[in-house]
Amino acid sequence: MGDWVAFWDSQHSLYVSARHRDVHYRTIAEDIAAYIPSSSAVVLDYGCGEALHADRIAAVRKLILVEAAPNVRAGLAARFKDHPAIEVLSPQDVRGLADRSVDLAVVNSVAQYLTSSELSALLVLFRRLLTPGGLLVIGDAVPPHTSLLTDTWALLNFAAANGFLAAAIGGLLRTALSDYRRLRSRLGLSRYSEAEMIRKLEQIGFLAARAETNIGHNQTRMTFVARPR
Repeated sequence: MGDWVAFWDSQHSLYVSARHRDVHYRTIAEDIAAYIPSSSAVVLDYGCGEALHADRIAAVRKLILVEAAPNVRAGLAARFKDHPAIEVLSPQDVRGLADRSVDLAVVNSVAQYLTSSELSALLVLFRRLLTPGGLLVIGDAVPPHTSLLTDTWALLNFAAANGFLAAAIGGLLRTALSDYRRLRSRLGLSRYSEAEMIRKLEQIGFLAARAETNIGHNQTRMTFVARPR
């Protein structure tokens, strides 16, 4: 995952405008908020990115934002340093959390950048961290039949609905020549069918199902919900 972490830590142009970045993170925050069980919950967002609207899901006992990219993580720490409910951690820090201390764990748009063994190790970690009635949400999993063209169409629809279509068209041209396109071509994305993801979760000790809708704008991708068995 190191190459991908370096990409997300760079000054990339994957978000085509400030408007795109804002509505992207707002949509994700609103979707995650729907899974929060109560205001007393401990919520962990693993691979949260810039999490511009984390305050929308921070009306809880604790919100733990986990980010591997050092510069992004530093930005998170600075942005939310005065928020009493938000804690910013590295992936290494998460391993030190107490067993059964997390009520909701969200892993959104991360699985595609991990190898199968890396994802399995992460699932084992969350199986340990979740409370007996806790919930794991894996969002934005990429199924085998999708392509860059599918993602492009989803982005254009999202842009048209949110007022940044012209910027999206220009941004897609830049992306075609960007490090993201080269990395995706070289490394590929990890893809899972619905059955494969459910089987992987069940092998780790979860009861799992596909959610009706995906987190975020791209509804050709999948979200899964899982509870410790």
